[in-house]
Amino acid sequence: MPHLLSVVIPVYNERATIEPLLDRVVAAPLPPGVELEVVVVDDASLDGTRELLRELSAASGARFRLFEQVGNQGKGAALRRGFAEARGDLILVQDADLEYDPKDYPLMLRPILEDAADVVYGSRFLGGPHRVLLFWHAVGNRLLTSLSNLLSNLNLTDMETCYKLFRRSLLDGMPLRSNRFGIEPELTAKFARRRARIYEVPISYNGRTYDQGKKIGWRDGFAALWAIVRYNLGD
Repeated sequence: MPHLLSVVIPVYNERATIEPLLDRVVAAPLPPGVELEVVVVDDASLDGTRELLRELSAASGARFRLFEQVGNQGKGAALRRGFAEARGDLILVQDADLEYDPKDYPLMLRPILEDAADVVYGSRFLGGPHRVLLFWHAVGNRLLTSLSNLLSNLNLTDMETCYKLFRRSLLDGMPLRSNRFGIEPELTAKFARRRARIYEVPISYNGRTYDQGKKIGWRDGFAALWAIVRYNLGD
């Protein structure tokens, strides 16, 4: 059965990385029968990213579809826009910062193509090659994942991973409310409540430091805690 994979890329102030990232996404190896659609949502970038994306879009023809948010609304809001615009039956979230490698797409796709999964998470903590840095950031990720697992009754190793691949049909009737990074625990909670078959696979990870532009901070960690409780116990 043929599939259209929609890669949704939320972008905010990533002028230095967005062009090489798009090159990697378009060049990513895909299994036979899988076609690619690239959906880019610029979240009101202020560093020239939006202008660069307009230039690239005009020059590239149908290489990617560009959508622009009115005002900076956050990653969750950008993803909601991207999900609404995506045409594929499979959706994959891709950050624009080169931390995640599109060469891992075949590994992510395999459980779904084999009809063993409805959702696939790419885990940074299952032994794949990764840059070593930011101990407390990793500890925070594991604490958030543990609390999410406790309330969702899942056994994930990396709830906060960017790489989430899922069947588009799971979004039918699923209201998504998070505007910022709370979208990660919200999606996880709602996948679990729908009893989706969830797989994890090891991925490579080249994490950035805050000096290099990493955006998530301790305030987002507290917001994620609230999102975990809210979306697992209510909503």
